Amino acid sequence: MAGIQQYAVDVIVLDLMLDQGSAFAVADFASYRQPEARVVFVTRSTFFSDGSIFSHIPNACGFFRIDTPPEDLAAIVRHYAA
Repeated sequence: MAGIQQYAVDVIVLDLMLDQGSAFAVADFASYRQPEARVVFVTRSTFFSDGSIFSHIPNACGFFRIDTPPEDLAAIVRHYAA
């Protein structure tokens, strides 16, 4: 597609429980389009609290409660973007 700029993405913060669509599909597409991008999941659910998400999503690097303070999430993003 001529004229469309593509930007490198280092880290994606993604709600595991999207209202529409699948967070797994978004993470999979991200690994295809941005293979170096890491995904930090946030969620309200206790599903995957056993850490199994890391075996399902190879580019997952974090799994946190959605009420994690923004400054803590920012520090996590900075860490994985470095």
